[in-house]
Amino acid sequence: MIECKNVSFSYQSAAASYSSGTPGGSLNNISCTIEDGSFVLLCGSSGCGKTTMTRLFNGLIPHYYEGTLTGSVCLDGKNTCDLTLFDLSLKTGSVFQNPRSQFFNVDTTSELAFGPENHGMPKEVVRERVTQAAKQLNLSSLLDRSIFSLSGGEKQKIACGSASAIDPEIYVLDEPSSNLDSRAIADLRQLLLTFKAQKKTVIISEHRLYYLSGLFDRVLFLKDGQIAGDYTAEEFKQLSPQQRDEMGLRPLTLTGLKNTERLPAQNSNGIWKVKDFFFAYKHQPRLLHIPEADFPSGSATAIIGHNGTGKSTFSRCLCGLERRFKGTVQNTETCYSTKDRLKLCYMVMQDVNHQLFTESVLDEILLSMKSENPSKDKEKAEKILNEMDLLPFADCHPMGLSGGQKQRVAVACAIASERPFILFDEPTSGLDLFHMRQVAKAVRQITASGRTVMIVTHDPEFILHCCHFVIHLESGYIKESYAITDSTGQERLLKFFL
Repeated sequence: MIECKNVSFSYQSAAASYSSGTPGGSLNNISCTIEDGSFVLLCGSSGCGKTTMTRLFNGLIPHYYEGTLTGSVCLDGKNTCDLTLFDLSLKTGSVFQNPRSQFFNVDTTSELAFGPENHGMPKEVVRERVTQAAKQLNLSSLLDRSIFSLSGGEKQKIACGSASAIDPEIYVLDEPSSNLDSRAIADLRQLLLTFKAQKKTVIISEHRLYYLSGLFDRVLFLKDGQIAGDYTAEEFKQLSPQQRDEMGLRPLTLTGLKNTERLPAQNSNGIWKVKDFFFAYKHQPRLLHIPEADFPSGSATAIIGHNGTGKSTFSRCLCGLERRFKGTVQNTETCYSTKDRLKLCYMVMQDVNHQLFTESVLDEILLSMKSENPSKDKEKAEKILNEMDLLPFADCHPMGLSGGQKQRVAVACAIASERPFILFDEPTSGLDLFHMRQVAKAVRQITASGRTVMIVTHDPEFILHCCHFVIHLESGYIKESYAITDSTGQERLLKFFL
């Protein structure tokens, strides 16, 4: 049993107070008890404290993250402050929001074996645990692979498998579906069903709720660092869609997306053409096999497909980040070289930690802008931050924000850049309903100004809110491409995700 008594926590980097919201995921006077064998969903808007709650449960607070902690967190009657991380790891398996932060090896099989080996299990047991975890999550095709060659979704699957291989009594998962495709989410659901059948305690922080339907027994709704709602599964299901919408929560099913209002057809400003998109990473088989393709200019195009199929690689080649790539990109007037595309495009990466450089959120936005008039630049940057619900954090260090807040900072930088071609790689992976809609509105504003947007995403709700065209990649090939401004296109899209 886990018991929190009057727990408050603020991160050392987020000690300053802000005019609204709770900075850095701080918690204020949290009290709750989680019974053995229960399945608990933590939900709420980005930055509300969900990730901080998970860190309390697995002991990373106070043993790793520095800050001010009051109250107590007890595991089976023992205060986690008095237990070592090794002691806690015997009982608790964790899957982090960013899977890269929990890897200790350079190959996948060793990563799955790390936990059991670290706990001193016999070789035979270690091998059995690795085999079992790979079978449960359909990881066999990922074994004996370099961690660095995996897509974001594949890394997330390995992280889930690593936690499963330890076979702990408690599983703590922080947005484990954030980079997963529909197949991998189905595998994850099956794994969670297995944990539930085994009477394991599962605590999961999530924005995507549809795949958890029928799994959770209890829902803790967090707002501004406090538990604003404590529901049984039945009570939570009885909330109307409008109530959950007002709480900033995603829908409980995807079938309701069929009623999403269609975007109007975009006036075509021409066509972008890509040719000879053939690419392979060093010492790897060819990943992209696209002799020619086109998509509309001045609108938003979604790139969909399963994990590892080449979506992120396609976008990196498109914007000129892969120097060895020799394909061409052109519009009706110009053929752009690799060097030209670096100036033409702005890319928001899947892991935005790679592109946050400055000491404050405001400076991050100013860095992306063409410097004209300093006072006007600041005014414009603050306007963008306000539109992205980030103005209260203007003076905060970007790395002190929650995952969803960092994501929005990177999106705000792309908007501020005013580049004619903007690429997003999973821009809504850490976002709640409200902020997903904010980003979708920003994309619509970008395309309304005549600029082109391309979005790699596993988020059908986001696609329906801002995209006009879809390119479906599978195994490096374009399986199909189509407009989604009519009911036929929407049905094709939802058929893939459902």
